Amino acid sequence: MIEISGLHKYFGTLHVLRGIDLTVQKGEVLSVIGASGSGKSTLLYCINGLEPIQKGRVVVDGTDVHAKQTDLNTLRQRMGMVFQQWNSFPHLTALENVALAPRIVKKKSQSEAREIAKRQLEHVGLGDKLKAYPSALSGGQQQRLAIARALAMDPQYMLFDEATSALDPELVGEVLDTMRILAEEGMTMICVTHEMGFARDVSDRVAYFHDGLLEEIGPPEQIFGAAESEQTRKFLAKVR
Repeated sequence: MIEISGLHKYFGTLHVLRGIDLTVQKGEVLSVIGASGSGKSTLLYCINGLEPIQKGRVVVDGTDVHAKQTDLNTLRQRMGMVFQQWNSFPHLTALENVALAPRIVKKKSQSEAREIAKRQLEHVGLGDKLKAYPSALSGGQQQRLAIARALAMDPQYMLFDEATSALDPELVGEVLDTMRILAEEGMTMICVTHEMGFARDVSDRVAYFHDGLLEEIGPPEQIFGAAESEQTRKFLAKVR
């Protein structure tokens, strides 16, 4: 599981995360919602060790992410991360993009890596795009390619940082469908998202962040139907 306790994060004098306590169980889908600047994406970066923290702990399967002795490269193999921008290698085909990390990081043979890549591309609905270059793919297809790249490392957790925010509206659904499939398969997922329908329909719990604080957390029916916090109710009234 992922255990976060007393987490504080500053950017200079800006207090971005202000004492976050949060636990995510294996197999759980947690959606994190809130206004821009509320600390949602920063939380993912702290979980993955991409940002240092000033106070508190982030523990993944018993490993303290921010301890000096922690090998972050090894730890990150257990945590796939999908960003807003897909960042594919433009000179490599879809198959080569996905096969790269298993071959270099996990030391798989070229044939093994290509087989893993083919399997994961088929998994995300890109089995007919193995030889395509990123420039020939739509934005939704490129984001699904990014998901396949993360899955190729066989992660225990998937972290999604507003994976659909850079997409045209007509392409959002295909990426959300891929995320839904992962959730149905039991993947542990933390999804920073502004897609309220996805958060309501797919999540086990929804966390609302406001001004660096975890304002409210609970099952979707509570957050969307009977939120306890006035801040949560105000936010949902604006985005609906």
